[in-house]
Amino acid sequence: MSVNSELHGLLKKLRGQGENLFPYLYNKSLENFNPQKDWVFYSGPYWEDEEIVIAMETLLTGKWIAAGDNVHKFEQAFSKKFNFQSSLMVNSGSSANLVMIAALKKRFGWNDGDEIIVSPVGFPTTIAPLIQNGLIPRFVDINLSDLNFDLNHVEKAINSKTRGIFLSPVLANTPDLNRIQEMCKKNPQIKIILDGCDSLGSKWMGKDLSEYAVATSCSFYPAHHITTCEGGMVSSNDEEIIKIARRFAWWGRDCYCTGAVNLSPVGACGKRFSTWMEGNDNKVDHKYLFTEMGYNLKPLDMQGSIGLVQLKKIDEIHTKRKLAKNTLEALFKTHLGDAISIPQELPGADTSWFGLPIICQQNKLKQDLVEFLEKNRIQTRNYFAGNILQHPGYRHLDNYKNFPIANRVLDEVFFIGCHPSYNDKVYAYANQVLEKFSKIWKNTH
Repeated sequence: MSVNSELHGLLKKLRGQGENLFPYLYNKSLENFNPQKDWVFYSGPYWEDEEIVIAMETLLTGKWIAAGDNVHKFEQAFSKKFNFQSSLMVNSGSSANLVMIAALKKRFGWNDGDEIIVSPVGFPTTIAPLIQNGLIPRFVDINLSDLNFDLNHVEKAINSKTRGIFLSPVLANTPDLNRIQEMCKKNPQIKIILDGCDSLGSKWMGKDLSEYAVATSCSFYPAHHITTCEGGMVSSNDEEIIKIARRFAWWGRDCYCTGAVNLSPVGACGKRFSTWMEGNDNKVDHKYLFTEMGYNLKPLDMQGSIGLVQLKKIDEIHTKRKLAKNTLEALFKTHLGDAISIPQELPGADTSWFGLPIICQQNKLKQDLVEFLEKNRIQTRNYFAGNILQHPGYRHLDNYKNFPIANRVLDEVFFIGCHPSYNDKVYAYANQVLEKFSKIWKNTH
């Protein structure tokens, strides 16, 4: 019997003995949903036994503990699935953004003080890597209708120092990429950069969003579309960008060997032990030639093995997230009507919804609705930081008062999940909770 089969048998045996193993990690965890006690979490791993077994098998029998063959195979499979030439796996989506920006700056010769256009609303790790790499975030206000940055403001913000438009689609819903492309055609020094951590699988005009960007980041945090416990990916059709990113993520070393080729005495370059260092005639191992001041942002090999399993489910996940968004949107509109609005995708978009964004017409409604949902075990989230410039760590970057629409986000906007594990029992419970809230709200307002 193989180790894989024995591990499957062990899990089955433990469950047969009444062990409640990994209760929140299964796509089947809501099959027996009990509306009297169970939570509707906004997200979480969409896992079955296969992910757990492959992780244990890799840890017990694999040749590598840190990044090895499984990480390399996952990078290749991810690239093939999403039409990239090359990908680099790192330890988080935040790290992916960090090394992606560092690699882009190096690749295109950007200078300290060059500007990247970004939204002030979202998650801070779209902003921090710009500062950490000596670039200046040029903030532009958002549209309340879709919560993405206002493209009229984007166009006005472009100047001689603009080097990139950093797109972070709101809960996977993209702004008009045709218009953004037109801006870049008029200003060829500007690159489209995609923070795709929330939007894996989303498309524009039939193509993955990432195909419009010079480089794309992705996150495998447990809340995202697929997960490797933690982890992230940087991908591009410019292989040099990924080579540079790999240097930054691997201590700054010049070596780019991955997987089994790490064991080769000549390496991928064919001349591993050579006179690599200028001014030094000694033969130096290429693995110990450092050409950047880098970090150690490598993942574990078992994360790569989990990713290979998760990747097989991405089409199913996409279909079920769209179903969840449409079903829950209909329920909210039925019970709350014009008191709320919900961003819609543009013609040409095919959104793999990370969550259902809800824009309340007044702050009191948001506060009461969020409180009621949470008390009834339906998990909610703010649209992340709201205007990041209101936060202590970011106030010095710009005056938050210059962004009046962004300032409304914490007052009026929240989201709930569109998780692929949701089923008819969950939707029936959500309908019941919203019906109760609607009656209370209408009777008191």
